[in-house]
Amino acid sequence: MQDRIIKCLAYGGKVSIKCINSTNIVEQARKIHDLSPVTTAALGRLITIGSLMGSILKENDDAITLQIKSNGPIETMIVNSDKNGDVKAYIKNPNIDIPLKQNGKLDVGTAVGKDGMLYIIKDIGLKEPYIGLTPLVSGEIAEDFTEYFAKSEQIPTAVALGVLVNKDGVKSAGGYIVQLMPGATEQDITKLEENLKNIAPISKLLEEEKSLEEIAEIISGDDKLIILGDDINPKYKCDCTRKRMEDGLISLGKTELEDIINTDGKAEIVCRFCKEKYEFSKENLEQLKNECKK
Repeated sequence: MQDRIIKCLAYGGKVSIKCINSTNIVEQARKIHDLSPVTTAALGRLITIGSLMGSILKENDDAITLQIKSNGPIETMIVNSDKNGDVKAYIKNPNIDIPLKQNGKLDVGTAVGKDGMLYIIKDIGLKEPYIGLTPLVSGEIAEDFTEYFAKSEQIPTAVALGVLVNKDGVKSAGGYIVQLMPGATEQDITKLEENLKNIAPISKLLEEEKSLEEIAEIISGDDKLIILGDDINPKYKCDCTRKRMEDGLISLGKTELEDIINTDGKAEIVCRFCKEKYEFSKENLEQLKNECKK
């Protein structure tokens, strides 16, 4: 089954709901980066919100980068996404293992760390990218993004993210963003808050094979949802190429390349997002050195 994103309106257009089933892209990230259960949950949550936020972008060339830097053992996570919700991801320490919480759940907050920053970088065709940042509040990621939307974008928002991991990999992963639109009444807000308070984790709803439309109805309590546009089917997709790696080597300059040629006689570059290996022989490096301007 393909991963999906749906966008809809509830309460006659007064509440915006975006839902995602990200099970496949999180499982692919787990395999690519050889993630432990807790890092699968952590990076999977960031991938899920990254894909959702990417799908909100307007133009084909628009892109968004989410980055978390913190004092937890993971240290750094990065997710890039585009208008199609396609993502690629990086994690500095993928194999860490820490004890479960007392309730038996994965301790994502401790793995990520609470002392750190969340960066949101939007490249939307302006002269300079827009950069938003906010301190982490829990390291659980959903709460951190709820805080970001409230403080940086000043939009009342509820964010839920979930990744269910078993011994075979990712059993289910998904999330939703719920935002109040202009015109939402106190009655609407109260009803929505009550629904959100009682809803099961989204990873459990997906495990029960509930559709995203059903989940949106459960979230809102509205059975007359307005579905916006067509489904989006996000993928884990890296845009690295040999040409990009060659440009990176050229950017080192003649002196650095000469040093690599004399020391190793070859080079291997591994893409940090997809682990694709690019090998360069001595002859390749000599040719690239000749293309250097300095």
